[in-house]
Amino acid sequence: MNRINLFAAAATLAMASAAYGHGDVTPQPVNTDALPDVGEEWLTENPYRAETAGEDVWLKAVEIGASGYNQNCARCHGLGVVSGGLAPDLRYLEAAEYGDEWYMERFQHGMTQNGITKMPAFGELLGQKAAWAIRTYIETRPDDGALDDHADRLASIRDELMSGSVADPAALSEELASIAADVETGSGAPVADSVAFEAARKVTDDPASWKEAGDILTVGLSAAH
Repeated sequence: MNRINLFAAAATLAMASAAYGHGDVTPQPVNTDALPDVGEEWLTENPYRAETAGEDVWLKAVEIGASGYNQNCARCHGLGVVSGGLAPDLRYLEAAEYGDEWYMERFQHGMTQNGITKMPAFGELLGQKAAWAIRTYIETRPDDGALDDHADRLASIRDELMSGSVADPAALSEELASIAADVETGSGAPVADSVAFEAARKVTDDPASWKEAGDILTVGLSAAH
């Protein structure tokens, strides 16, 4: 049995064990105006990956997808896409066409078991652009323990940023980017949207940006524990 079939089987078992239905959740709209159109026909492969759409579109899809996920999916699939066990951990759905097909089938049509809605159909309510934005966010989530080897250094960088005294912001941003490049995703996607990645993009010569980056690291390191 290949990995996607194993994932599908695990998802079915997890959903079957849930103590409640998902049908009482009212889908929240997702503003996707900033993303390029993808046509009327539903696609089978994510059009917002960086290698397809470019880095700027990918970054915007991650941002919009994070908001859409937190509004519509986190209740069952977990904050940061880290499942608590009642629903499948979507981080491990491969960032490839066969993973996309499985995801889109569930997103469009939902899942009903024994007459109980385990997952509502989001397709007509949220639309294809929102679907792929959420997918983009999900597949960039870091694997479990992906930052463990860098936790001490990230804490030191956080303390330096929060002190308001950064000798070389450019060097610090470059170091954060180097750490971010070492973080693996659960899906196999090439870039993880980790706290190191987010903090690296925040740090500039403006001291206000140091506080923002420090806050990102503080939250991320706390969540890791």
